[in-house]
Order: sequence, then C-alpha cells, then structure tokens
Amino acid sequence: MPELPPPSVVREAEKARAELQRRSRELAPPPFALLELAMGSMVTQALYAAARLGIAEQLQDGPLPPEQIAQRVGAHAGAVERLLRLLASHGVFEAGEDGAYALTPMADALRAEHPMSMRDIAVLMGDPTHWEDWSHLIDSVVTGEASLPKHRGMGAFEYLEQHPEYGEVFIRGMGNMSDTETWPVLAAYDFTQFETVVDFCGGRGGLLAGILQQAPQTHGILSDPRVGTNGAAAFLAEQGVAERCLTHAGGLFDQVVQGGDAYVLKHIVHDWPEEQALQILRNVRAAITPGGRLLLVEMVLPQGGNEPHAGKLVDLWLMLLVGGRERTASQYADLLSRAGFRLERVVETASSVSVIEAVPV
Repeated sequence: MPELPPPSVVREAEKARAELQRRSRELAPPPFALLELAMGSMVTQALYAAARLGIAEQLQDGPLPPEQIAQRVGAHAGAVERLLRLLASHGVFEAGEDGAYALTPMADALRAEHPMSMRDIAVLMGDPTHWEDWSHLIDSVVTGEASLPKHRGMGAFEYLEQHPEYGEVFIRGMGNMSDTETWPVLAAYDFTQFETVVDFCGGRGGLLAGILQQAPQTHGILSDPRVGTNGAAAFLAEQGVAERCLTHAGGLFDQVVQGGDAYVLKHIVHDWPEEQALQILRNVRAAITPGGRLLLVEMVLPQGGNEPHAGKLVDLWLMLLVGGRERTASQYADLLSRAGFRLERVVETASSVSVIEAVPV
C-alpha cells in the first residue's frame, strides 16, 4: 500500500490551498475573477483534446517540438503548438527555450499508464455527451428533478446501456476517480476485524480485492448484477484473492445476499432519490447479522456552505443525472435511522470520501 498522509494533514493542506485560491481571486477585480471561473470549461476542452490525442504518451521519453508531436498524433502542427501553449500556462506541459514541450507532473498524469492516471476522467469531462447533459443543469435547478431522463427519454443507467460507446467512456472515467479512493479507504479503516465482507454492487471488485489483500484472514462476497460479464473473476484471480471470494449476481433492488458481517456500499446510496436509497438500505438491513456493520463509502459534505469540498460539485452532477445527492453527516444519520440503522461514526480518509459506519438497530 502506498504511504499516505493522515487525513488530518490532508484536510489542513486542502484548507491552505482553498485559502490561497481565495486570496488569488481577491487580487483580481471581481468581474475578472468571475470571468476566469466562467472560462474554465474551455481549459477542460483543451485537456480533453490532449488526452484524446495521446500527447502525453508521446513525451514520456523526453521533450519534443510541436511539429514532431503533431506528426505522431496525426494533427495540425500549428494547432498542437497553440493547444500546448495554453495548457503550459496552467502547468500542464512545459515549453523549453528551444520551443520543445515536456511533461510536467500534471501532464504525466494524462498518460494512460500512469499509476494514478487521470486520462480517462479528462476524456469524460470533455466528451460531447457529458457536456450536453450539463447544459440542462438549469432545468434541474428550476424543477429540483433529474433533467437527463427528460431530454434523453430514459434514465441515466438505461442510457449508458443503450449507448455502449459513451457508456465505456463514462465507466472508465468513473474508474479513474474510484481508483484514487481505494488506498485511502484501506489506510483509514481496519477491515481485519471482519470474517466476511460483502461488497454490494461492487463492480468487478476493485475495493473488495484491496480489502482482502489488507485482511488475509477475511473472506469476501462480490455482489453485482454484471458479475458474470464484467471480468470480475479474472480480476479477482489476478489480484490473488479469488480463492477467498465468492461472486453473486444480484441487483440493487434484489434481495441482498446473506452471510456477511460487514456490508460495503461504495457510491451506491448517493445515486438514488430518497425512497430508492431507503429501499436499498432496508434490503441490506434485512440481510445483515445483528452484530454486523454497514459501511457506506461516500463523500460527506461539510455543514458549512462556504467550505470547499469535491462533493459539492458531484452533488449537482447527481442531481441532474439521476436525482441523487451527497449528504452531510447529520443527513446520513437521519437516512440510516429511517432504514433501521444507527450511525456510529464517520471515518475520514486522505481522499474526498469517508467511511460511514452504521449498525443495525
């Protein structure tokens, strides 16, 4: 497991960065500071173009002039130079005195093979379908309802299934984000106390594999409706945990598999409106043992309105796509109480997610 700073240190660093950003904006006249925020979407498109073209991959062996980069990626030399010039002004790539461009640490993270690659999330953020979804945010703000089902004619999950090309872009982008959370969760929470951990709707088992590697005496059950087709068996074998892990093809609203003394739901509850979220939690309540633990891995919003937090942006994304939401600790306590659980504690991690620990009552 990579060495991670304590969550308290990360929170202090986040506060320091937020303060620096606030002071930086205050140095500019307010209209210009607002203009800079409004134009941020254009930088997103520049990152998207660089990621789709694979420019970072071309520079992994050293700096190259724009003409050579353009030739390698099949693009216009002058346009590539202009693209790199913009991104270099934001610390993504760096121009040398000879005009050649090189990787910076941020640009290196655009490589698909980087150990913490952000390439796929950069592609998702700039994808035309994603942009079209966000263009309907105002509809959600006016109505308080998800706007995607209205302008797509179907729900978000159905849309991803019926449009597999974009579905792959979405899943890979979400995978980028999810991968950054796995090690912080494992570092913050001790899973060795459990005999059997059920990862409910856990995809191909990325988090569960990490849990079983951390807890060599623990067994796992991976429950997911796509478990027979998403490569889970091969992945778990590759991670060396297949012998201690069963798989179960169960859906979100099906009867929950029994046999676990811990049930992990990572980014599940936040995807659904209140009634469906309660139904999922009540189904888990019906399956969990009296002494078991429910572990929700979610972004827990701060109580204050001014404090920066990644979950505040994701909250709007959930609102317009699926009608879900991020919650504060007190909102989770209320939701869990109505589903038959008591919130025990919220364990912060070195990432933007926390582990919400609850017990059945």
